[in-house]
Amino acid sequence: MLRTSSRSVLAAAGGLAALGLALGAVATASAAPSPHANANATGRYSGEEIHHFLEGFYGNTGPRAWERENLVSDDLKQRAAEMEGHDLLLGCARNTPVDIEVGEVTTAQSAGVGWATIFLGYGEGQELGAFTAYVALDAGEPIELLDIDCTPPEVG
Repeated sequence: MLRTSSRSVLAAAGGLAALGLALGAVATASAAPSPHANANATGRYSGEEIHHFLEGFYGNTGPRAWERENLVSDDLKQRAAEMEGHDLLLGCARNTPVDIEVGEVTTAQSAGVGWATIFLGYGEGQELGAFTAYVALDAGEPIELLDIDCTPPEVG
C-alpha cells in the first residue's frame, strides 16, 4: 500500500510540476514581446519609437552597411544607388559628418508617416547640414527609413 501511495503522490507531484511548467510557458509566451512589440494601441509607431530608430540608424557618423541594407525601403535603396557623388541617406551629402543629431519627430497619423530633421556636423567652424528623414508608422511592418528630403528644412 505504501508503494501505491508513493506512486500516487509522485504522479500527482509530476502532474502539478507539468501543470506549473505549462502555466509558466503560457505566462512567458504572453509576456514575450511580439515581433512588433513597439506598436502602441493604434498599431502605429510613436514619435519616441521613431526617434529611437533614427538615432540607432544614423549613429554618430551615419548608417553602416547593415543599416543601409536592412533598414531602408526598397524604393529608397534604388534611389540611393542611382545617386553618384552624393549620399542620399545622409541628405545628399558629399562628405561624411563627424556628428549627427536627430531633431524632434513629427507624426501624421492619418498619412501614416513620421519625420524628423537630421542635423549633420562636419567639425568645428564647419557649416552644418540638415535634411528630413521619413519613416512609415505602420507597426504591422518592421520599421524602416522610407524617404529622404535633401532640401534643408526651415529651422527657427
